[in-house]
Amino acid sequence: MDVALIQWPSDESLRQELAARRHPRLLLVEPDAGPPECTDVLEDWVRLPVSRADRNARVRTLETRAAHVGSSLPKVDGTGTLQFREMTTQLSAIQVELIAPMIQRFGAVVSRESLTTLAWSGAQVSANNLDVSMARLRRQLRPVGLEIRTVRSRGYLLRATANHGDPLTKTTDRKPLSG
Repeated sequence: MDVALIQWPSDESLRQELAARRHPRLLLVEPDAGPPECTDVLEDWVRLPVSRADRNARVRTLETRAAHVGSSLPKVDGTGTLQFREMTTQLSAIQVELIAPMIQRFGAVVSRESLTTLAWSGAQVSANNLDVSMARLRRQLRPVGLEIRTVRSRGYLLRATANHGDPLTKTTDRKPLSG
């Protein structure tokens, strides 16, 4: 899959469009712009001016990540059984609703608002409902090699745990994740 080269921050709308389609992107950060916050394994950045060799190295890394992400996504069947690699776990109906958008955006942040809306279909629920459900889901996912990270002020990120030998879990985020 080709990696999109995006001028940043001037092409932020293109960045968001490609992120929604899970297309790998390399942000070419304008010299006087602050660094972007990258929380998606299919995104990286370099500051301009950048050498061709450095740019090509980042592109190759993103191509490798894109190939790996597509082949190792968790799957949930109609009975609520989640499978990841060779392991399975049974999820509740709410857990299935919560994890579906995180699988769709595996390795990227999903907002709290999106998760609440999808899981409780517009019903009035407290923030505590989501917190408790996410804590239970985290415990359920740990044995199968998945983890949910909290990205402060943004939402949640689903990824493979480091102890399962996944090279994608060696985070290159420039801002620490809490979780």
